[in-house]
Amino acid sequence: MPVLPVCLFEPLWVQFSALLPERPRFSAAHPLGCHRERIADRVVFEHVIAALVHGSGYERIASAGCSDATIRRRLKEWAVLGVSEQVHTLALEAYDRMIGLELTDLAVDGCITKAPSGGEVAGRSPVDRGKQGLKRSLVTDATGIPLHVVSAGANRHDAPLLAPTLAGLDKLAGLPDDVTVHLDRAFDGRPARTLLDVLGFDGSIARKGVPAPVQAGARWVVERTHQWMNGFGKLRRCTEKLRPVVDFYLFLAAALVVLRQLIQRARRRYRWDSRPSTRRLK
Repeated sequence: MPVLPVCLFEPLWVQFSALLPERPRFSAAHPLGCHRERIADRVVFEHVIAALVHGSGYERIASAGCSDATIRRRLKEWAVLGVSEQVHTLALEAYDRMIGLELTDLAVDGCITKAPSGGEVAGRSPVDRGKQGLKRSLVTDATGIPLHVVSAGANRHDAPLLAPTLAGLDKLAGLPDDVTVHLDRAFDGRPARTLLDVLGFDGSIARKGVPAPVQAGARWVVERTHQWMNGFGKLRRCTEKLRPVVDFYLFLAAALVVLRQLIQRARRRYRWDSRPSTRRLK
């Protein structure tokens, strides 16, 4: 059984493969002019998707045609090239063209997950007895479409991550004149309000001391998107140590969320009415 439905995997692979550099089937630098044929990128990509969905180690998902060393080596190459972030940007452009991003209301929030192996973007988790954890700061549109994601250690506060998170909106074609950013009470301070004023955004920030359910407002969509992304095992328990690889998985998961929402909403919007006509012919 495939780890992803074909309707998700095939469009993702077509766009992903178009961004990869062309490589020869055999190594031209081999002294004898011969070498084992290079493992196809699609085969490695299928293993990477399996690692993202299940969260398993590369030794467990490796097969006779693709070793764990090949998966790690190819994954680092793709992470340095930033291919997953480019795919995420293209998915946003397709969604905006077919459905339309609702950018008048934005929501930003952070989410802490486990990072037992530590690494460049891990820190002591305040909600897991000081164990190593990973925080991702996410901004979404009014319907929960992930627009940008930033990785940091679990010990980082949400407020300092607001600037790099909103800086990722530059990848979009443009923003409306009136934009409201919905934030929780962790951003209820002068630095966050000053940043929103500099960017020209209105801020709807929850006040400290007021129960969250009373003032959740339009911020709940980003929490739902975090739950969508936590459906990927590699994000729930990230064992990667290098920042480029961590970001690769974050943007790849975000691209899958955008693609899935695009397919679901386009199916309802562009579907023809198959019901028989009730009008009588004269």
